[in-house]
Amino acid sequence: MSIVLTEFAIKRLFPSKPRRNTIQDCSAQEFERYINDHAPLQVLDGYAPFCKLHVHRNWTSTRCLTVPISDDNRHLLRSDYEARTDQELPVLVRWFEGVEPPRADYLIVILYDREQLAKEGTMTDADWGVVGCMYTAEAEETPMAPITMLRNALGVEEGGSGVPLDRQAYQRSVAFWQANANWRG
Repeated sequence: MSIVLTEFAIKRLFPSKPRRNTIQDCSAQEFERYINDHAPLQVLDGYAPFCKLHVHRNWTSTRCLTVPISDDNRHLLRSDYEARTDQELPVLVRWFEGVEPPRADYLIVILYDREQLAKEGTMTDADWGVVGCMYTAEAEETPMAPITMLRNALGVEEGGSGVPLDRQAYQRSVAFWQANANWRG
């Protein structure tokens, strides 16, 4: 099985201007080599048949992506409208500023198969392409943000995957994201 980093993932996980809330101590090329050379601890089913999650022990100093919201840190939440790419419509996002999350125990690599990548405009000879990565304390998936689920349901022309909205998964996502937020450093 061959895996490549997509341009979408490279821009988000390995930005040209490094950030503290992206993958640390590792270049995009080193990351791609690592996930091809090391078998995952687990392979989890993703939100659709074309999506798999490879769970790896964190070999970097990358920190957890989410932080629980509490009365002590709620005042550090920020929000704005942002788009992930120039082609997408901006959506409301929120994050913490000024928090120090713990080092992640796991990096959970989000993979799409070659056929789905082609539908979304990414051509590759590899079997799988990395579209994202979760940095977590547990070897389990962080629920997809509600807005990402909605974007996916809108279809590839709006930056999504074309997977219909699953109401129960959406409700689980809302419950998680009401109690947690990403952070920026």
